[in-house]
Amino acid sequence: MRTTVLCLLTLLMVSIGFALEVHAALAVHKVSQRHRAFDPLTLEINKGDTVEVVNDDGELQHHAYVKSPSFSFDSGEQDPGAKVDIVFPVAGSFTILCGTHPRMHLEVTVH
Repeated sequence: MRTTVLCLLTLLMVSIGFALEVHAALAVHKVSQRHRAFDPLTLEINKGDTVEVVNDDGELQHHAYVKSPSFSFDSGEQDPGAKVDIVFPVAGSFTILCGTHPRMHLEVTVH
């Protein structure tokens, strides 16, 4: 009985450790939209990471989107202060664009 309990506790601790390791490996990368530009202009992230895009312009709307054969995302209109999260599930090179301001772009490399 005692051996069974010790085995179950060991299995539980290993499972919890694995779950914490997986959770800790995923990161959130903050990006600002201000003065009709993304800041930063480039990101290198890992598959599964989140890019948090915040409209920091006081009066301007933005519209973040990604369009590629392997992944797409569309935030719709983002009012000032709005935040959207983009999770990149696949590796590759992607460009986040602004549908409102065509010169805005953010290059994202996903490993």
